[in-house]
Order: sequence, then C-alpha cells, then structure tokens
Amino acid sequence: MARHRGRGRLLRVALLVCAAVSGVWVWREIGGGNSSVNARVTIPKGVTVRAAAESLARAGVVGSPRLFRWYASLRGRERAIKPGVYALAESQSYATVLDALVSGRGVMHTVVVPEGFDLREITPVLAKALSVPEDSIRAAVTDTAWKRRLNVPAPTLEGYLFPATYSFAEGTTAREAVNEMLKRFEAVWKPEWDARLEAMAISRNDAMAMAAIVEKEARKAEERPIISAVYWNRVKKGMKLQADPTVQFALPAHVERVFFKDLEIDSRYNTYRYAGLPPGPIASPGEASIDAALNPANVPYLYFVAHPDGHHEFRTTFAEHQRAIVDVKRAAKKANRPKGSAAKDAPPKDRS
Repeated sequence: MARHRGRGRLLRVALLVCAAVSGVWVWREIGGGNSSVNARVTIPKGVTVRAAAESLARAGVVGSPRLFRWYASLRGRERAIKPGVYALAESQSYATVLDALVSGRGVMHTVVVPEGFDLREITPVLAKALSVPEDSIRAAVTDTAWKRRLNVPAPTLEGYLFPATYSFAEGTTAREAVNEMLKRFEAVWKPEWDARLEAMAISRNDAMAMAAIVEKEARKAEERPIISAVYWNRVKKGMKLQADPTVQFALPAHVERVFFKDLEIDSRYNTYRYAGLPPGPIASPGEASIDAALNPANVPYLYFVAHPDGHHEFRTTFAEHQRAIVDVKRAAKKANRPKGSAAKDAPPKDRS
C-alpha cells in the first residue's frame, strides 16, 4: 500500500512539473520575444483564422498556429482580421500580432510604377498609396542631398525614381518612399555602365536623358538599341533630336499627340528648338532602356517612323525617310480599309 502511495506522489509531482513547463511554454508563445527582424505575411481577403495562423507560423511570426487560433478566439477577434500584406517582426507577442491584424497596422501598400512614368504620373499614385499630400512628394523629389549624391543638375530627381513594384508599410512618409526608390536606382545601376560612360565621354545624367527618350519611343524591346543609335548619331552630327516625348514633357499638361503649335514652346526640353540632349531625363527609364542608351546599335540611321503596331522603319537619309513615311501611311490605310474595296491596291498619289 505504501508503494502505491509513493507512486501516486511521483505521478502528482510529474503532472505539476508538466503543467509548469506547459505554462512557461504558453506564456513564452503568447508573450513573444523582442525580435526586430521583419517577415512578410499575406492575409488574403476572406481567409479563415486557421489559414491566417498557418501563414503566420510559416513566416516565424508565431510559434503555434493552434495556440494563436485559441488566443484569437478567446479575445473574440477570430473574425475581425483584415486582409493585406503585413510586415511583422518575428516572435512578437500574440497580442501584438492580433492587434496588428485587426487594426490593419503594419499592412503594406503596394505601388506599381511603370517604366516610362514621369513625376507628374508618379506623384498622385504615390501620394494616394501613402495617404500623404502630393506636395510632400514634390518636396521629396527636390532633395538637394540626393541631387548631389547622384550628380543631378536638374531641379528635381525626375527619371531617377526607379520604375518597379514597391511595398510600403503603413505610415511610410513621402521622403522615405522616395528614398527607397532612389536606392533601388542605385542598386540597379551596374559597374560596367560606369565604364561605358567613360568610353562614351558622357555623364550619367546624359545617359539617363537618352534612356528616358528611348523608353518613351520604343514599343519593341529589340528596337531599343537602334532607337538609341539614331539619337546618338544625331547628337554627333549636331542635329536636333526632334523627339516628340520631350515636347510632351515640356508642355504644361500631357497631350497624347504633338501638333505643330506644340513645337513652338520655348523650353530646353523641346528638342525641336534646341539641339543636343535635354537637361535631364523626361521620365523613369527601366533597366533595358538604360542599357540601350549606353550600348547603342552600330547602325548609320538618322530617322525612323512608326507603324501603327509600334514597330519602326529606320532610314539613313531624309529622302529615304520621306518615302518610308509614305509607305507606312499607305500600309496603315490599306490595313484599315474595309474588305472588298475596289481601290485597295491603288498607288498613293504623292510620294514626295
């Protein structure tokens, strides 16, 4: 009998030890740690607390998805979690994690900046995503420290906010967002491009000015180096670039098409009035256009004209260019003519 009482005491001690250990484990899980390492967690719309807990566990934000579900249920918040992409520290307390998911604190805002966007287009997109005034974006892109760092002679950092998809945490300021975009530009810039700058005897700002024009003109990836060559050939010969996108940039408001009256605007960005490159980039070029600006094709072309589908005809002389314009117009007219038209093969009246 004494032997049974001894075993009973041992069993009770063992259960108490297990309970104590479990309590410490639960406290540790719910209490969390102090890690500052960020993890990205996506909580889709309509997701269950079970799926959310599994995502949090995979990212290392919580240790036990089952315990987190229990905790969320205990607080009556299992149906109050907001969807979004969150930046959360690993091993935070369950209270902190749950409060973030319920309030939306820590949610990331995705901003897509397409290649070829200029500041007039980037500013409202960025301001809306960050819930900040547009003026704060305009102020951030005139930062003198960054202009010195990148050796930008223009009034703004136009062209240097690298086009990409960004995720900004709730509360990100305009300056912080612009800084991240500028740092992305620095990260993308390749050391071999510096060698090309030296070989071509141009500045990085010159290269970016050309890259932005190439970005706006090119519709086919394979034509970027050829378009770059056309404009560099014009620069070398002292010809005006006559690039429509630079006129669009110079105008006070964006226009889809450039008319003859638009060519009269007095701006250094108007390459119909002033020879050489504009003072700086007219938009944010992507990596492929920067590379094309620094590695133009070895071709003699000085002119090009676009087909409706976006590809170009390249020519060396003005006479050839004029004929190409006529051919392109004729081809476009033929393509748009209704089927069965009796005049579909009629030659153009004027080829001058």
